[in-house]
This record gives sequence, C-alpha cells and structure tokens, in this order.
Amino acid sequence: MRTPMSRTTAVTTLVATAVLAGGAIAVPAQAQPHTAPRPAVLTQAAPAEKASPAAAKSTRQQTLQRARTWLTANGGRQVPYSQSKTWKDGYRQDCSGYVSMALRLAKPGPNTVALAKTRSLTRPIAMNQLKPGDLVIDAIGDGNSRHVVIFEKWNNAAHTSYTAYEQRGRHGTDHRSLTYGLKSGSQYKAYRPVQYGD
Repeated sequence: MRTPMSRTTAVTTLVATAVLAGGAIAVPAQAQPHTAPRPAVLTQAAPAEKASPAAAKSTRQQTLQRARTWLTANGGRQVPYSQSKTWKDGYRQDCSGYVSMALRLAKPGPNTVALAKTRSLTRPIAMNQLKPGDLVIDAIGDGNSRHVVIFEKWNNAAHTSYTAYEQRGRHGTDHRSLTYGLKSGSQYKAYRPVQYGD
C-alpha cells in the first residue's frame, strides 16, 4: 500500500527528476489555471533591410561630387551595373548601392525600399521641391523594377525634365535627362536625405 505524497514533495521530486534528466520544467504558480506555453518568436531582418544608421553630415555638392566619381572609376569608364557584386569601394553596383556611396551610408548600402522608408535616411517631399542631391525613388515592385536616382537640376522652368545621376541595368553609371516621377500616377516619388539638415 502506497502512502499519499504531499503536493510539495511531489513537485520537488518532479523538479529534481527533470534536472537530473537534463531538462527543465516550469511549475505554474499556485491557483493559476494551466495554459500551454507560447513558443518564443525570433525575427531577423534581411541584411539589405536592416535599419541603417543616419549618414554623416554631408552637403548636396559633396553628394553630387561623389556621384560623379563612378562615371570614370572603371579605368576612365563608368562602373558596370550588377545586383550581386560590390565595387572596389565596398558598395553594391546597383542603383541603391550607388546612391548609398554618394550619400556615404554604411557599406554595402541599404536597398531601395529602405532608402524610401527609413526616416533616419530620407523624408518624402513633393517633386517640385527637388533640389540638387535629393532622390527620386520607385520603391514599389521587386528587385528588378525598383529604382533610385540622384537629382541634379531641372532642365527648364516648366519642370518637364531633369538631369540626374543613376546606376542602371545594362549600362552602369549614367548622367542624363530623365522624367521619372513627373507623370500623374507615377510610382516614382521625391525624397530628401535628412543629412542635409533642411
């Protein structure tokens, strides 16, 4: 015949057995209903989507000067475009890597979506507010359709086109006239890097 064990003795025996077996056990508090434990949820951002620290203070002209360097950085030719390679300076050879280089952001640079959505990097503005060194970004779509360019200047008083620096597929670094974002309903939007302080 077995003798009844007190609740304290039973819990102590159970804990000791679990410890000796190499496990762990959770003992619910007195008078609390038993609920199944919830599994821990761990999340991790993709490397290109990690929050980027704010860039060091820089002027608009310094950004444009750095953007110009990739036009001739490849032995007098433009840096070739690549979504998988980094250039000698450690920045990706795609459009957002190029913009990150010009803005002196952390290497290899945030992706296009992060450039548009990370408020420590940029803030949205109206297209007609663009100044030299601002960005025009299409952050919608996939990695093959998103794009970002560095605005340099308006080409006319009517603001029907502008000159910009860009790193584009099948070409590489370019400095040319564009109309991205100027048509009604365009996915391209204007952004101002916060490092300029205005």
